[in-house]
Amino acid sequence: MDIKSCQFCKKQFDTSETFWKNETTCDVCYEKNTENIEQLRAERIEALEQSRIEAKKELSEEREMLLKKQETLKNFPLTTSIQFAKYEVEEELGIVTAECVFGMNLFREMFAAVRDVVGGRSSASQKILRDLRNTCLTELKQEAFDLGADGVLAVDLDYQEFSGQGKGMLFLVASGTAVKFKK
Repeated sequence: MDIKSCQFCKKQFDTSETFWKNETTCDVCYEKNTENIEQLRAERIEALEQSRIEAKKELSEEREMLLKKQETLKNFPLTTSIQFAKYEVEEELGIVTAECVFGMNLFREMFAAVRDVVGGRSSASQKILRDLRNTCLTELKQEAFDLGADGVLAVDLDYQEFSGQGKGMLFLVASGTAVKFKK
């Protein structure tokens, strides 16, 4: 049972019992106002279409902004130094950090253990470290960008390993000072 109020006479009616299966008007008003109802439906359809067009435009604009942001972050300057070679710092905005934890899967751990015994480089472990660093620095850039910074000075990377219960996790904290450049 779905009780609604008729949009014309305001009388309560059960939509499951209406002959026309109309959810906005009772049967009496529906028969009296078929022309008006069709016009209202056409107006609603037009309004929905307009909303869809506006939503599509907003999504397009958001996508454009996201692409610009991605391009900006791709070229966002980071340095481990206390100054930039090409830019003069106008203002320090504060400390920014990013923390990432990556798990080493079982196969990589086994191959790393074999390399540990026989010697040599472990490309699997190096790949994990590289992915961990890239992810953490990307998040650091994002954190600084969200603060309104133009770059990050004195970037420091601190690696840790957590192991236990047969699991190995690599933890990285990247930190630095978010700054604005002089124009």
